[in-house]
Amino acid sequence: MASAKPKKKNPRLASGRKRVRQDVKLNAANTSLRSKYRTAVKNVEKAVVAGDKAKATELFAKAQSIVDTVADKGIFHKNKAARDKSRLSAKVKALAAATPAA
Repeated sequence: MASAKPKKKNPRLASGRKRVRQDVKLNAANTSLRSKYRTAVKNVEKAVVAGDKAKATELFAKAQSIVDTVADKGIFHKNKAARDKSRLSAKVKALAAATPAA
């Protein structure tokens, strides 16, 4: 029975072994930040759908900081971060504009 993934070989050189150790740490850090980013965006969108203007604006302010941090670290491209912030901002502003009219 063949396994799905081929087994990875361990590097022979000390520098290669160190690189593998570093990659594991970096991968864990990047995964954590990526998750934090997605959670922040999701929370803002949930607040917008719920129609909670105050909570949406508060969460949007926090999300902006997280999005910028992730973009600065190079986990996502700066343009993707800007695009996501712009879309979230538009949703929050639309919610703010719709609330006084109702």
